[in-house]
Amino acid sequence: MRLSPSNLPGRHGFVILAAILSIAGAMHEATASGRDFPFDHELRFDANPVRGSKRVPGLQVTKTGAVEIDLWCASGKGQAVIIDNQITIIPLSMQDNQCPADRLRMDEDLLNHLTAVTTWRWDGQLLVLVGPRPLRFRPASN
Repeated sequence: MRLSPSNLPGRHGFVILAAILSIAGAMHEATASGRDFPFDHELRFDANPVRGSKRVPGLQVTKTGAVEIDLWCASGKGQAVIIDNQITIIPLSMQDNQCPADRLRMDEDLLNHLTAVTTWRWDGQLLVLVGPRPLRFRPASN
């Protein structure tokens, strides 16, 4: 049986058909765009460097889940679990690189937000890690 407004009950048939077509279109768009998680790509936090520094936080996640984490000052390694659009990031070893207290506070804040993300999605060219505070990353262009 083909799905059409004529074999669905009344006005609700149009609403149901429109919803199905909308979902199918969104699924096709996501598949057609090839927007999988960017494993093995350098991701840069969508922010300007802090004054007096050229550094911008970044992540790089391998297909095995190993994560390189660079914050405003500290850097280290972690582990990520990514299943479909679900993501969990666990820092394992971080070094503070002897930075000023204000940057260490910024690192702590960003690391807390990274460990709170639960899903990821693409928003145009930005990878958004979704949690209590969305974190946006740009794939590096170099």
